[in-house]
Amino acid sequence: MRPLKNVPPGLYPIRGAMSVCHLLVEGDDAWLIDTGLFGELALVRARLRRLGLSPQSIRGILLTHGHLDHAGNLAAIKEWTGAPVYGHPDEQVHIDGRYPYEGITRWCGRLEAAGRWAFRYRTAEIDEFIADGDELPFWGGLRVVHLPGHSEGHCGFYSTRHDLLFSGDLFASYFFLIHLPPAILNSRPELIPGSLRKALRLDPRWILPNHYDLCDGELHKRRFVELCRKRLSRPLALSPQG
Repeated sequence: MRPLKNVPPGLYPIRGAMSVCHLLVEGDDAWLIDTGLFGELALVRARLRRLGLSPQSIRGILLTHGHLDHAGNLAAIKEWTGAPVYGHPDEQVHIDGRYPYEGITRWCGRLEAAGRWAFRYRTAEIDEFIADGDELPFWGGLRVVHLPGHSEGHCGFYSTRHDLLFSGDLFASYFFLIHLPPAILNSRPELIPGSLRKALRLDPRWILPNHYDLCDGELHKRRFVELCRKRLSRPLALSPQG
């Protein structure tokens, strides 16, 4: 396992085939941010066993958004743990595979349809709707930060205790490429600049997105600031029509 740097105790990344989920543990309780697509379910089970926790230790499943690589195991983990799902109401249509993609984003819909078929995807209901500014009493307190653009209801989660923002798919952070999500995946791209500026104003000490190379909150914060410096100095592509 790659070493963790500049992250608080009780945080365990679950690296799957396409993204990284985050297991947050405090005592005998745990919360899961996103559920991944392929491989993460077995990894979550293994991590809980190593920590001496049971499936019922997971008290909540927090969704940054409803794209398949984040909600792919939602039904299975919800059934396995009995944990409620917290997500923005605009994400239920993504979870259900009913979002009306248009223009270039139709490719996102086609890719997700293929993935639902290939992985025998099952939908699940959001149990508790969340909105910008909501304070969730999990892991010492998590504030919902609405960061629309990638999807209408895309949200991050900010830990005041640790000054750490889980930024979802606001950006991806790899040593070879730090980038915004590809245009075909962004259903409301005109909202992305505002979400970038919102995260900049929050100015957390650490940031962890869902797509990254090393688990290092300080590294991703630096990369995010540099990305914003470059991208906010020129217009972003705004139209999903292509």
